[in-house]
Amino acid sequence: MFTIQQLVQPDTLEEAYDVLTRDISNTILGGCAFLRLGSKKIGTAIDLSKLNLNGIKEQGDFIEIGAMTTFRDLEISPVLKESFNGVLPQSVSHIIGVQFRNIVTVGATVYSKFGFSDLLTALLALDTDVELYKAGRMPLAEFLEKSPQRDILTRVFIKKNSCKAVYKDLRNSQSDFPVLNVAVSQKDDRWRVVVGARPLRAQISQQASEELSQGGASPAGIASAARLAAEELSFGSNIRGSAEYRKAMCKVLVERAVTEVLQCK
Repeated sequence: MFTIQQLVQPDTLEEAYDVLTRDISNTILGGCAFLRLGSKKIGTAIDLSKLNLNGIKEQGDFIEIGAMTTFRDLEISPVLKESFNGVLPQSVSHIIGVQFRNIVTVGATVYSKFGFSDLLTALLALDTDVELYKAGRMPLAEFLEKSPQRDILTRVFIKKNSCKAVYKDLRNSQSDFPVLNVAVSQKDDRWRVVVGARPLRAQISQQASEELSQGGASPAGIASAARLAAEELSFGSNIRGSAEYRKAMCKVLVERAVTEVLQCK
C-alpha cells in the first residue's frame, strides 16, 4: 500500500512540473495499478486528469496517444485495430483483466520503462516517438536508453505507414506477467525485431533486424535471425523462468513472429 500526504490536480503542465520538481517524494499518478503493489510514501501526488492527456487520434502523419489513455482504450480503438495489423490492441488484450486494463495508463507504463511491459515491446517495433514536457520529443528507443529524469510524459506518437507487425508472448498463465515477449515489424525491406520481458526491458535486436532486412526472410534466414536475436540480447532469471529458458524461447517466438508477418496482408 502507498500513502499520500497531499493530492493536487494542476490546470496546466507547467504547474504539474513545478509541483513535481519541488520535492523528490512528489509523484505523478497514472492508474496507480503498480503503486498499489509497493509501500511508497508520496508527499504530493499529482493527478493529470484535468490536462486533456487522454485519447487516441490521427494527426497528420502520426497517430497520437495521450499519456492518460488506458490500456482498455488501446484495446478497443478502431484506429489502432486498423493500423499495423492491430499489434497494439493485441499486445494489451490479455493483460490480467478488463478492470485492470481500465486503469493502467500508457504514460505511466512507458515512462516507468517496465521490463515486463507488453506495450513497450510492441511500441518499439513501430516508428514511435515520445513527448516529454521539458525534454521534448524523441524516438522511443532513445528515451529508453536515457537515465531517469524528473519530467512528465505527455504523448506518444506513432508514424502512420504501411508497416506490418506481429506481437507474440509466452506466459505461465494468462493473467501472469510475460515470461518473454516479442514484436516483429516489416516495412518494405526494413525489418525490426524486438524482445522484451527478458526480464529486462524491451530492446531491438540489431543483428536479427539487419539479417532480415538484407534479404534473409527465407526459412534459413528466419532461423538465422532468431538465433542472432537470442545470442545478441542478454537474458536473466526470476521466478517465471531461467535465463536459459528465455534464450531458448526467444528463438521460437522470433521465428513464429517473422513467419506470421510474412503472411500478413
